[in-house]
Amino acid sequence: MFNLIKNIVYIHAKSPKSKICRVKWRAVITRTYCEAPIDYTQIPIERIRNFSIIAHVDHGKSTLADRLLEFTGAITKNSGQNQVLDKLQVERERGITVKAQSVSLLYNYKGNEYLLNLIDTPGHVDFSSEVSRSLSACQGVILVVDANDGVQAQTVANFYLAFGKDLTIVPVLNKIDLKNADPDRVTKQLQSLFDIEPQEVLRISAKLGTGIQSVIEALIERISPPKVDRTAPFRALLFDSWFDKYRGALSLIYIQDGEINVGDEVQSCHSQKTYSIKSLSLLRPQEVVTKKLVAGQIGLIGCNMRTSKEAFIGDTIHLSSCPVEPLQGFEPPQPMVFAGVYPMDQSQHVNLRSAIDKLTLNDSAVSVDIDSSPALGQGWRLGFLGLLHLEVFSQRLQQEYGAEPILTAPSVTYKITLKETKQNIKTGREIFVNNPALWPDTVHIEETFEPMVIGTIITPDKYLGPIMSLCMERRGVQRNATNIDNDRVMLQYDLPLCEIIIDFHDSLKTISSGYASFDYEDNGYQSSNLVKLRILLNGTAVEELSNIVHISKAQSIGRKMVLKLKEMIPRQMIQIAVQAVCNGKILARETIKAYRKDVTAKLYGGDVTRRMKLLAQQAAGKKKMRMVANISLPRETFIDVLKK
Repeated sequence: MFNLIKNIVYIHAKSPKSKICRVKWRAVITRTYCEAPIDYTQIPIERIRNFSIIAHVDHGKSTLADRLLEFTGAITKNSGQNQVLDKLQVERERGITVKAQSVSLLYNYKGNEYLLNLIDTPGHVDFSSEVSRSLSACQGVILVVDANDGVQAQTVANFYLAFGKDLTIVPVLNKIDLKNADPDRVTKQLQSLFDIEPQEVLRISAKLGTGIQSVIEALIERISPPKVDRTAPFRALLFDSWFDKYRGALSLIYIQDGEINVGDEVQSCHSQKTYSIKSLSLLRPQEVVTKKLVAGQIGLIGCNMRTSKEAFIGDTIHLSSCPVEPLQGFEPPQPMVFAGVYPMDQSQHVNLRSAIDKLTLNDSAVSVDIDSSPALGQGWRLGFLGLLHLEVFSQRLQQEYGAEPILTAPSVTYKITLKETKQNIKTGREIFVNNPALWPDTVHIEETFEPMVIGTIITPDKYLGPIMSLCMERRGVQRNATNIDNDRVMLQYDLPLCEIIIDFHDSLKTISSGYASFDYEDNGYQSSNLVKLRILLNGTAVEELSNIVHISKAQSIGRKMVLKLKEMIPRQMIQIAVQAVCNGKILARETIKAYRKDVTAKLYGGDVTRRMKLLAQQAAGKKKMRMVANISLPRETFIDVLKK
């Protein structure tokens, strides 16, 4: 078969085509020739290594992944393409990893061929669920630390995430080529924080390719092979999925036991649905089609899954003829930030719904509930893991699916204990509210609770004062403070989630000149004095503009909102009173003056009573209009107010 392809290509290459075409044909020959002879199923279990790369944002994970791909021959060196595994447009524009990507590498070590399954993970706290899922298919991790910046907040979080799963940790100091790099200082930080011995730490420069071979050899020597059984019935963990418009839902699986072939009938433990395997492939990083996958490998399966609900992350896949015990799955990530998503026009509702369905398959951490608004129409209430997660999801909707969504201001989920009433016989009933429009009346509320987080801040000590002031301003309570070395401090604060989701990170970077890093984790609910801040326009409440705030900040937030609305609401024929109200008390007010027609312009003289009569008639008409008129706000005004 290969000789036939070779002869056909040779004939085309001899024809009068351009040199570029002949080079492309030769590339096809080379790729076909190189991929065909390798039988991945014959690599024994003891020569397989599954590992992830974890680090803080911008510490060089994707660059290190590029060098590993080049060193093992998966991609051509100096191909001109950087961050090969960052395939999304949003990742290249922002310079961050959003989606974990897998790739299978081959490396000859001491005369034996090793299969290295690499998973490149995100570094931002909002995508920690991607990291957690990736680690479930690994036996070890590369912990990358910047030799210039040192240990950062997300470095600490990712270390303990891997440590809790009992994975082998290979510490790597990156960017040792920088002028201000201080590897000895950072090595001492690793020893004081994580008890990592200095001789275990590898020093590399991913940009220049220095020390890459030592990293690969350390992976092979330190990380243990997967504990799997190829003779047992087939069983695999589905830990990632995405949507292909031609093939439907594609699932990335880690095979724990047995083997799978094209044409096998498999069943999902979650949905109990049966599928026929249409395609099997390995990612190198392009798809390489294979007819069989065996235990210990990470591969991609296509089996005609049509909808996002069928590809359940954490599901166990097995042969339909041989039921097995399900593997331990994942705890579903709990959304922490909620926002309303609406189409720019209701005629785009169907297209936006289809785009959200496909994108939630790729990003299973997003929760979706149907919502509606009198001002914006039918839409959805989406839950995200953080503000960056929300921004990236919105950007992907626009870039990948051509949608133009309207996103309302983000909010969090509050817990409310209701009083006993005649309609509510059961006392102490708890409800959860993430939409201010659904906040119950004050007379029915017994107690309110807000979500809390444990925030970890690592900063140079010279910025300690301003950062502590910022945390106190955001109602934070200090837990502890630890000196990492002579000039860096790690702070831990209990912070309300609603105080950090909007601009806390930006404020922290501003006051620390960009040197401080921030990470947070969920810490349950805490009793708090929360109130509903309502906006009235001429005495009529506008629910879309309502907000849930702490009572200590109700007046300042109310003042900001009425000033903003005064600028954005267009003037009308009647005077508009914009009021911020909390518990029946007016906290702030601004007045939007009405348009005034000069009804006395036609007068050219005469008694002043004629002028006064016309002005009195105008005033009476304005008063009557204010009594009967409903204020008409353009849809664009709601969009401008809700998005800010």
